[in-house]
Amino acid sequence: MKKVGDVAPPFEAASSSGKLVSLAALRGQWVVVYFYPKAFTPGCTVETKRFRDNYADLRALGAEVVGISVDELAQQCRFASEHGVTFPLVSDEHKSISKDYGVLWPMIGLDKRVTFMIDPDGVIRAVFRHEIQISKHLDDVLRFLRQQRGTT
Repeated sequence: MKKVGDVAPPFEAASSSGKLVSLAALRGQWVVVYFYPKAFTPGCTVETKRFRDNYADLRALGAEVVGISVDELAQQCRFASEHGVTFPLVSDEHKSISKDYGVLWPMIGLDKRVTFMIDPDGVIRAVFRHEIQISKHLDDVLRFLRQQRGTT
């Protein structure tokens, strides 16, 4: 798995917004990239809704959010639509992004629940992994961004 200090692997993929999302296009701002196992499952729904409900706060702290799973694009679009998600949910059905970040569970082929904080220069500055304590991802992200801005 990629770690703090690594350059974030570049990606470009289709998303629920109907547009391609690329890490290169997001350069110059903080990017929250969270990987989740499967759309519409209870834990992934809770996690995504928490990011959705706090999206304005994350944007105010200078960050963009991108959710990634190995679900097909149609599934990501339905998930985003049903839950009112306005940030992009990326389809990594070929699993290349997940492999590049090292978050794919062996044998089952789903993503681990991992969140990467990528700085404006494209370097990973924090990694949060909480398979069970799902709510901690957003809490950790907000705490981290506030520390970066000196507004703890």
